[in-house]
Amino acid sequence: MEPGGEGGRRQQRCLPDLRHQAAEYYRSNEVPQRLEEALNATFYLRPADLYGHLVLTEGEANYFSKFSKPPVICKLIGRKVFDGAGRPTLEVEIFCTVKNHEKSICSIMVSSHSEILENASPEAIDADEKEINDSINRALEWVNGSLNEMLRDLKPTDQCKVDELLGEYFAKKVEEEKERMEIEREEQKEAISALPCVPAVSTVTPTGKKKGPKLGKKTSVAEKPIPPAEPIEPVLCGSIAIGGLSLAVAKTGASINKTPLYLHLALMKHQDLPKKFIVPLPMVTLLSCGKSSSGKLNLMKEVMLIPPTELTVKQGIERLLDIQKQMVRLLDPVGKGSSPQLIDNKKGSARSAVKKTPPPALKRISHLGCLITGCDSLEQPLILMQTACKNLGLELGIDVHLAINCAAHELMDYDGQQWSSMCDTLGSKCYLIAEDASKNISKLLEDQNINIPKCSGLIIKYTNQTKISDLTELTRLLDGQRHIAILGTSAGESSDDSLVDLAVGLGARFIKLGGLSRGERVTKYNRLLAIEEELAKNGILCSGENHEFVDFAEEAQTVEELFNAFPPIEQGPWPSQHSQSVLAQDQHSVSSHSSAPHLNEASKMDP
Repeated sequence: MEPGGEGGRRQQRCLPDLRHQAAEYYRSNEVPQRLEEALNATFYLRPADLYGHLVLTEGEANYFSKFSKPPVICKLIGRKVFDGAGRPTLEVEIFCTVKNHEKSICSIMVSSHSEILENASPEAIDADEKEINDSINRALEWVNGSLNEMLRDLKPTDQCKVDELLGEYFAKKVEEEKERMEIEREEQKEAISALPCVPAVSTVTPTGKKKGPKLGKKTSVAEKPIPPAEPIEPVLCGSIAIGGLSLAVAKTGASINKTPLYLHLALMKHQDLPKKFIVPLPMVTLLSCGKSSSGKLNLMKEVMLIPPTELTVKQGIERLLDIQKQMVRLLDPVGKGSSPQLIDNKKGSARSAVKKTPPPALKRISHLGCLITGCDSLEQPLILMQTACKNLGLELGIDVHLAINCAAHELMDYDGQQWSSMCDTLGSKCYLIAEDASKNISKLLEDQNINIPKCSGLIIKYTNQTKISDLTELTRLLDGQRHIAILGTSAGESSDDSLVDLAVGLGARFIKLGGLSRGERVTKYNRLLAIEEELAKNGILCSGENHEFVDFAEEAQTVEELFNAFPPIEQGPWPSQHSQSVLAQDQHSVSSHSSAPHLNEASKMDP
């Protein structure tokens, strides 16, 4: 039969009837087992008098798609890629079976936990590079091997189930590592015991010659010993695979549901979509001077600016870019006849930088995406920032806010009492934020009444074995304890912008992405702008709120007075043991110095 003949015209006239008959056929209860075989866009019908295929309408296709199996994970692929600092990191790609077809859904890149070493010895740098490579290679073995088998056929929308399995897998690997290290220690003990004993050489003072203090030499007074630094938290080799897979599954679930990642995460945290969203304020690093300065001056690690809440994120970033341009001109005034004018805070007037030692010339852009320069005094970076603002008619504390990474752990000699005193003194005037006190999120979540360090908030980094469900639970608990949740990036950051969706979806108050240079940093700022624009377009963007400071000293006094007001236990059954335990936990969380942050990590102040 020729396609253009009478048979072809008769076929065209029969198509509507055939569509209707086919729909009724599959809609009936006679063949329910055939419904799973229906495809989304096309199925083939071969009656005796018709040769060809029958294309369904959109409505019929959507009807049949409801009977197809939900997408499930079918394959994981792990790859070694490179971050913004040229160091190896992990990429995870997830494939799902969607309507009987294998399809790549998404891929993510995660950052290494290791900080970038500056001014370190070549041996230390080589050891750090070896550790990173070993960790990535082990993670690739897990992702492409046992984890690939474990997550197969799981729904990517079932984040809790996936994270539960990942947690069990990680716990098993930790136990295996402990057993391996225990065997190594036993072998070392046996090797040492097998060595021949060598008699110790005794140093005996000759008879009649007693050693005493030399004349004219002052005896030194014994100094108070400095508490040793807290041991570095061990990181299981390959643990980056756990965090990478959890984030990849979350992004896959969002893609399957055809929703942005931040909405997917907000639904996970609140069980219902919030009516309004607040975009976190960016903490933008504009200057890094600590590593380029000598002595105690290296405590001024980062100088950051935060835009005011009345501005949109776009307006705030544009303002900070203008300040950065002014700082470049002040640091490196090429081709100008006169030196830049720096403000004298004490006299309130401008005087020539020749009379006061200017900051050293601009060197380069840091891996954090900010300017790098040294300083001869702690005031210089602040004067530089204030001068740049004044040149634009801006005032610090009103038009823009200041934040400083001051390396508090080096200031306080690992003494938690000093941190507690500083919180009591400055907590009502500024934020005191511990950067890496929440480095091991799983430890903070071992008990629901988590021991949050005494601080205004925590900077949380998504690294290692951190899972999406852990991050969701931690931010929920921080919200309940009036702490500020701040999502931050690692030193060696990748170009993946999922961290911004995490910050928006989980309701972080701030986000710390580094400077306004380098592609891996700017990509995230652009994602933040895109989310803000999308929220505003949909009418669910809420303007920022004023941030209140916490008076730790007042809170500690109030809780102590309340706790002392209760009658002794022997006077009666009230208060109950449950009430006493809750009050003790509250008092401990606001006043006990034992809950101070890990002082071997950097902390932040916002003066």
